[in-house]
Amino acid sequence: MSGDALRWIATFLEAQAAERDAATNTQLAYARDLRDFAGWLERRGLAFEGVGERDITAYLVACEAEGLALATRARRLSAIRQLFRFAYDEGWRGDNPALQIKGPGKARRLPKTLSHDEVDRLLAAADASPRDAGRNACLVQLLYATGMRVSELVSLPVSSARGDPRMLLIRGKGGRERMVPLSRPARAALADWLVERDAAETAARAAGAAASRFLFPSRGRLGHLTRHRFYGLIKEIAVAGGIDPGKVTPHTLRHAFATHLLAGGADLRSIQTLLGHADVSTTEIYTHVLDERLRALVLEHHPLARGTDAT
Repeated sequence: MSGDALRWIATFLEAQAAERDAATNTQLAYARDLRDFAGWLERRGLAFEGVGERDITAYLVACEAEGLALATRARRLSAIRQLFRFAYDEGWRGDNPALQIKGPGKARRLPKTLSHDEVDRLLAAADASPRDAGRNACLVQLLYATGMRVSELVSLPVSSARGDPRMLLIRGKGGRERMVPLSRPARAALADWLVERDAAETAARAAGAAASRFLFPSRGRLGHLTRHRFYGLIKEIAVAGGIDPGKVTPHTLRHAFATHLLAGGADLRSIQTLLGHADVSTTEIYTHVLDERLRALVLEHHPLARGTDAT
């Protein structure tokens, strides 16, 4: 990849971080997407300075031929659009070749979720873990009780959990903060884990280790339990609870939190706030899950619906 392409991408990403407070994961995804696009252009003797609308369209066609998902192609076009809008604003180009290109859109897939019984079995399995039961129970209880993103959960500072809090302060995407209430079981699991965690920390400090500022400390580079480790951990807990591990991810519990709240009568705006969605349209997908449940309820219990097919 040419030095000019790398400069464009690096400067754009720095501006995203400084001006829009873009999340780290978003920046990493944009960096991968733009490097892929730059490599594609370079193999055809093109550069960002001279690329045209047809070139960008041809790249998107190549991405489709490669079998990339709609969401991936939509994200790549978003990165390209923002890069060229930035280049136009900076005066690097006199036009924005991506301005008129329509994206492929995103497939609106219903989120996978879990039943109340499956969540209960998952919580029980976490509590009965042969190793790290206190930590595992706290992780799963907090995730289901708050609907946090897994990245928000594993990076929680221990200071936020002191004093038997009724609410947790969460720092989410783009640095946005929100408060989420804790259920009684979650508070109990949190209190038990703090006793265990603090005892382990005291022993570690006595052995010369530095104190950790995280609720779920780890000796790894980040200093806290990683998203990838928790992903594997939740699969292990699912197997122990007799649940198909293919159904269970950290995000599945976030979906379960939202759908169970909605089914229990919570309104979309409240769920939007609790999940930390910037736009209620993101939260509206959960109404489709509820619609399916209501439809099944009518077909099962309504006297005129029995023995008939849905139309």
